[in-house]
Amino acid sequence: MSNVIVLGAGMVGSTMAIDMAKNHEVTLADLNKNVLDTIKSKHSNLTILQLDVTDIVVLQSTIKKYDLVICAVPGFLGFRTLRAIIEAEMNVVDISFFPENSLELYALAKGKNITAIVDCGVAPGMDNVILGHYNEKMKLTDFECLVGGLPKVKKWPFCYKAPFSPIDVIEEYTRPARYVEHGKEVVREPLTDCDYVEFDGIGTLESFNSDGLRSIIHTMPHIPNMKEKTLRYPGHVEYIRVLKESGFFNEEKIEVNGNPISPLEFTSKILFNEWKLGETEKELTVMRVTLKGENANGQKEEIVYNLHDEYCEDTNTSSMARTTGYTATAAANLFLEGLFSEKGVFPPELVGKHEVCFNYFIKYLEERNIHYIKSSRLI
Repeated sequence: MSNVIVLGAGMVGSTMAIDMAKNHEVTLADLNKNVLDTIKSKHSNLTILQLDVTDIVVLQSTIKKYDLVICAVPGFLGFRTLRAIIEAEMNVVDISFFPENSLELYALAKGKNITAIVDCGVAPGMDNVILGHYNEKMKLTDFECLVGGLPKVKKWPFCYKAPFSPIDVIEEYTRPARYVEHGKEVVREPLTDCDYVEFDGIGTLESFNSDGLRSIIHTMPHIPNMKEKTLRYPGHVEYIRVLKESGFFNEEKIEVNGNPISPLEFTSKILFNEWKLGETEKELTVMRVTLKGENANGQKEEIVYNLHDEYCEDTNTSSMARTTGYTATAAANLFLEGLFSEKGVFPPELVGKHEVCFNYFIKYLEERNIHYIKSSRLI
């Protein structure tokens, strides 16, 4: 049994703490005491700790007492928090999904002789694990990930609910989307190249460009075609583009009756209630990972993994928290069990490349009723 601290008591952070507490001593840390008290009232086996991660000195002295840190702070705090954890010579699993390039911290982590596993959610996360696994087995030419979190009940106009703050979702709609085509990095506006895609049990969804490739642009440069697209119910993109083109996502402040107001902050406030996912509101996560290439027999093969996961009524846990959080706790446990011990910063594709790690992820998630269904065909 190890002593683990989870930084961030949000929806995913608390889910990870509860899962880790099955086999470890777990402390859940957050700045918000009310949130911590609420979680503690439902899960008495957790230790709670009020902590401000922006106070680096206090953060570093606090985490030194533990065997492993799991970092689930908001994205805008993620990079500097991860760097502080590494500087404190602490092993870490991170799911803060910050915009900076985590591989910039590789030399620091290597020099401190610690292991940092980053981007360890559903996507980025399990799609990377799958890619890393098949990159060892095939000469890959194509990788595509289609992924989205969706409410079960479609409410007009957006037919969407966010498991995290609207401002983080809007970032997905404004950050230029990078993908790789014929070996060249292409940068496109997000919300472009919309396609309709059919999914069993859901029907038609629309996919659009988003900046989801992250580390694999750097770790898998030999694969000529790589793309990730976000999934929403049909019609969502059109409404979002209207807001975007009208200036509602602009950060530069405008004056309204003598008061400076940021359109982005205003829009986020308005959308907060519209997009807020209720505590027991049913939602689902859908993902399709498609890989193409030459297999060991020299044949052209297509491998597809499909995920369809829904809100768990037994544990009152959202699908997005389950599919994201349990991927990270799988990484945490396989590290604590000594199955991955390389030093440096490692996105999931560099962990999933090891057969024992890939199998561990799949089995760990299946034990929690999260199933990645594989199919394959020669092409």
